[in-house]
Amino acid sequence: MAGIGQALNKMFFWSYERGSWQYDVAVALIVAFVFTPKSWFHDQPQVGLPVNPALVERIEKSGETEIYKVDSRVLAPPERTPSLQNALHNVLQKAGPGLSDGRFAIGKIEALRDEQGNVIAYQVEIKH
Repeated sequence: MAGIGQALNKMFFWSYERGSWQYDVAVALIVAFVFTPKSWFHDQPQVGLPVNPALVERIEKSGETEIYKVDSRVLAPPERTPSLQNALHNVLQKAGPGLSDGRFAIGKIEALRDEQGNVIAYQVEIKH
């Protein structure tokens, strides 16, 4: 076992002579890591604000229909999301404990705008 530990120690501290097979293996491992497909790593940058229950508010409930107000800041920029409906479904699923199973359908989406016409929130009607 001392041989493996010593070899790893030499490789970590880059102690092998250039041109040796150990040096070539270390370089090949580094090159393989650099050219690893990005799809193997599942880290995604967070876009927009983190989903906060304060930014998703239930306005009304009647039977199987609920109406939520979703702050537009929690959504990703339009060029990043395939559709507004999918983005709102994901946000609602993350925000509410009763919606975490994802078993609801979005019926109607209405944009709420400020005085300048900017979208500040969406009023979303869902059905269970």
